[in-house]
Amino acid sequence: MANLRAGLIGLGMMGRHHARVLGSLPGVDLVAVADPGGDVHGVSGGRPVEADIEGLLEHDLDYCMVAVPTIYHEAIGLALAEAGVHALIEKPLAQDTESSTRVADAFVAKGLVGAVGHIERYNPALQQARSRLEAGELGEVYQVVTRRQGPFPARIADVGVVKDLGTHDIDLTAWVTQQEFTAVAARTTHRSGREHEDMVSVVGQLSNGAITNHLVNWLTPFKERLTVITGEKGSFVADTLSADLTFHANGKTEQAWDAIAKFRGVSEGDVVRYAIPKPEPLRIEHEQFRDAVLGKDADIVTMEQGLRTVRVAEACLESAQSGHTVELG
Repeated sequence: MANLRAGLIGLGMMGRHHARVLGSLPGVDLVAVADPGGDVHGVSGGRPVEADIEGLLEHDLDYCMVAVPTIYHEAIGLALAEAGVHALIEKPLAQDTESSTRVADAFVAKGLVGAVGHIERYNPALQQARSRLEAGELGEVYQVVTRRQGPFPARIADVGVVKDLGTHDIDLTAWVTQQEFTAVAARTTHRSGREHEDMVSVVGQLSNGAITNHLVNWLTPFKERLTVITGEKGSFVADTLSADLTFHANGKTEQAWDAIAKFRGVSEGDVVRYAIPKPEPLRIEHEQFRDAVLGKDADIVTMEQGLRTVRVAEACLESAQSGHTVELG
């Protein structure tokens, strides 16, 4: 069977990494790339460099990776759907709910595989947490807390912290718990002089009763990527910077000291840091999408799921503006 013919549009900070992975992915030939600014990072590897999506589509693509600024996602996504080309689009799916809906509907109408690049799903620590939750190792999930904080990234121009970073936490929370967001309340602030928000605090309600809290900002002078999932048997702590997963079990030892024994909550138990394989998340994301295009079983972030994430992100911004909790249907 011939290799799939892949294209890449967008050769910026993320595009260069997509080029590296696509250029070495078994079963895939990266046949051409595109960027109106040219190959600024020198990642084309001698492949044709086109200026736009029209030029890229001339290379008889099976699928395309879209790594352009969010404001261009809709136009490029619709062009790919019209041409009958499968697509993996960097998160968020598009700049708002309306444009995201149009892109998702276009791919469904054409019977194409469309996915969104929420890469955190493929972090080894969260992959492990998801499989262990499915196995019942934590019991009922009570709460998910995420902290995604760090300095301002110069690559961002067209969205705020909610849609750029917060969408990661919205997606991973819904995916790891297999619950949907039913309500959110949020507060944002603008401290860096930009039009878009640079800090958000979110409280959410999930469909099976779990509650969530998400702290996201570009104003912290250290980088933190942490997810804590608490359930009836203890807590998983996933550090997605190091891809480490730690389990803190609820204690089972009876306390003889009366002052402590009277407390009716949980107590500290065993702590286990799992030794897990740590493949590159970006490579796993591309392998899964390749398999989906080939019709194999694959775990991709569907455009429908990407659309729901955009809706939740917009509900967070609406809540921050109105000062009220926003219910999600």
